[in-house]
Amino acid sequence: MNTAVAMEDYMKTLHGHRVLDEINLVIERGQILGVTGRNGSGKTMLLRAMCGLIRPDKGKIMVMERELNRQRPFPDSVGLVLENIRFWKNMPGFQTLQTLAAIRNKIGKAEIRETLERVGLDPQDQRAVAKYSLGMKQRLAIAQAVMEKPALILLDEPTNALDQEGVELFRRLIIEEKTRGATIILASHIKEDIEVLCDRVIHMEEGRIADG
Repeated sequence: MNTAVAMEDYMKTLHGHRVLDEINLVIERGQILGVTGRNGSGKTMLLRAMCGLIRPDKGKIMVMERELNRQRPFPDSVGLVLENIRFWKNMPGFQTLQTLAAIRNKIGKAEIRETLERVGLDPQDQRAVAKYSLGMKQRLAIAQAVMEKPALILLDEPTNALDQEGVELFRRLIIEEKTRGATIILASHIKEDIEVLCDRVIHMEEGRIADG
């Protein structure tokens, strides 16, 4: 089958507020899906559901034809940029990615160097991440999401803090990831990112898919 993500009657309530309400959504493999909506509309929660960081009160979610549940809480192959991502402050960027890559041991130093270069960071830069600008930290966040070439890439406002060069590198990278077969979900309030990159767009309001 060609389905990357399938959500059926998915509902989630947090602190008495329904953050996702009767979500029914099918995303085909290799597609770039744009998700728009105001702050608090459910964009981030939708991505959190797709990577298993929240579980439904009702309904279900399938990722790459396998249900996320207590026995399999997370997708097998996913890269993620969510809000307020944090890294070890005293490590350089290369060492940061090397430490993260050691968890799954799927890639080596060459792939890490290549990924840093793809997002416009210098693999030889020995500055600690604490000394990075906000834009550099965002580039590093994007790098960690794509370095292992995951099947599913979830991006929440990924061009925040990026300068124009960073935005252009990001857009080129996303097209490259789609070309290799990745499915990409892009939540953004930046209209041009959505228009330039996405094959399909959904709009969210109050935890529901209002359009798309």
